[in-house]
Amino acid sequence: MPKEYNLGVLGATGAVGQEMLKILVERGFPFKSVKALATSKSAGRKIEFDGSEIKVEEAGPDSFKGIDIAIFSAGGAASAEFAPVAAKSGCVVVDNSSNWRLHPQVPLIIPEVNSGALKKHRGIIANPNCSTIQMLVALKPIYDAVGIKRIVVSTYQSVSGTGHKGVNELAEQTKLLFNGQEAPNKVYPHRIAFNCLPHIDVFMDNDYTKEEMKMVDETKKIFDDYTIKVSATCVRVPVFYAHSEAIWIETGRPISPLSARELMSRAPGILVVDDPSKNQYPLASEAAGRDEVFVGRVRADLSCENGLTMWVVADNVRKGAATNAVEIAELLIREPELLKTDWRE
Repeated sequence: MPKEYNLGVLGATGAVGQEMLKILVERGFPFKSVKALATSKSAGRKIEFDGSEIKVEEAGPDSFKGIDIAIFSAGGAASAEFAPVAAKSGCVVVDNSSNWRLHPQVPLIIPEVNSGALKKHRGIIANPNCSTIQMLVALKPIYDAVGIKRIVVSTYQSVSGTGHKGVNELAEQTKLLFNGQEAPNKVYPHRIAFNCLPHIDVFMDNDYTKEEMKMVDETKKIFDDYTIKVSATCVRVPVFYAHSEAIWIETGRPISPLSARELMSRAPGILVVDDPSKNQYPLASEAAGRDEVFVGRVRADLSCENGLTMWVVADNVRKGAATNAVEIAELLIREPELLKTDWRE
């Protein structure tokens, strides 16, 4: 009989946590039990899972005993508190917050890109930022073939990146504006409906936002290449689901757009949609609810020798968060030795 695993999901009531539970069932993950966990604010609620209701428990010091794998999506503070507790309990943590991504003992994993780094984990594994995930899935085959010296990316990020509250604010503002009423902003610093905000997370001392610096730093760690130059501008747009990115790269050696398309079309996790003559290119509306990274508009960069530019779209809640985390869990159970923990701070 195939082995089954005891799982925990911390942040089970949030948008990503809900999607994680859904994807575990969709992908047929061999779970024996699933414990839904949350911070005190959400504990006690009942949520639907696999055709029945389960009660959400408050996470505590003993919550992870007997759990094989815990997937976290409850924010940085909860991850900082509970990930070491879980790892010391013998539970392997896959964390979706930014808290552990740059920690030297914690591998930062995209299964299609650097699954080999999983062997370095000591009990905590980090899930990258949603925008980084889709960008590097698309660029990995090109990076392997000809190298990449420089990346410039502009993102167009949906409001679901802020969770249920972002989705609700866009919906409410849109309704109010259509009815000729004022549309106050609570979640974002300005109105998001019919607007674009070049401001995701807080501004840093270098005038880049924290979201932009995540893309810079995470790219270097995931590719294990600290010579690569990265610059990002991250923009929140009035789209409910799926992030879009305009990416410019300078490659180490020449590669034609045709060769780049062929490489990407053969790579895992990528769907090339690129026929401008038929108005075929990636759209957020078509990527929503899907797990593939959609790539199109692949063309030569006219401003740079050895340059390519492309348009990359993916569902930020699924591949950009929940699906990537579940895929990491799937890799863990393929090699039993990966389920061992040795966390030391």
